[in-house]
Amino acid sequence: MSDLPYSPALLHPSARRRTAVAVGLFAALSLGLAACGSGDEHAAEPGAHHGSSPSASASGKFDAADVTFAQMMIPHHQQAVSMAKLADGRASDQEVKTLAVDIEKAQGPEINTMRGWLTAWGKPASPSMDHSMPGMAHGGGSSMPGMMTGKDMTGLEAARGKAFDKRFTEMMIGHHKGAITMAEDEQKNGRNAAARKLAVAVVKNQRAEVDRMRKILDRL
Repeated sequence: MSDLPYSPALLHPSARRRTAVAVGLFAALSLGLAACGSGDEHAAEPGAHHGSSPSASASGKFDAADVTFAQMMIPHHQQAVSMAKLADGRASDQEVKTLAVDIEKAQGPEINTMRGWLTAWGKPASPSMDHSMPGMAHGGGSSMPGMMTGKDMTGLEAARGKAFDKRFTEMMIGHHKGAITMAEDEQKNGRNAAARKLAVAVVKNQRAEVDRMRKILDRL
């Protein structure tokens, strides 16, 4: 065997072509792998992919108004859902039954979304536990507009048929008006984009439902 050093120039022309093709494929493969690695890094960045959680959607700057909005709207929504659940087996009007289902379906997910925000912001779910907010510690904040008393809820639970339909509709109109007031405050004073967007939706949707309930009351 010859001791001459290897050189591509000594290869047969067809062999040289195969070598050039192999080198080209290797280079292309290397570039492709590098590009894939770069894309994976970008996709791993927060907010760089679709389907982000409610917590991620609340990323960015927020202020005390955003926190108060979430902390107060959660129990407000929870009471609306409790009222809506009472319609099952008590309401007689089909439109009232449908309205109750719509309220439950809309406000349940919003509760989960706002809980996610508070977790992302490092804030407690209850305003009475948030000692960083002036006037909110130890339950010292103002009462939530539109909230029903325990007596109101007991009376609604005891009602049946048309009496329930009427009481439920009247109470829910007042409840919705309170939510609208809170959402309007968030629109004026809030800073977080996701919270402000939800506030806009609350005002729009609940105003429409108030109009719908007034029409129901007119015919009951």
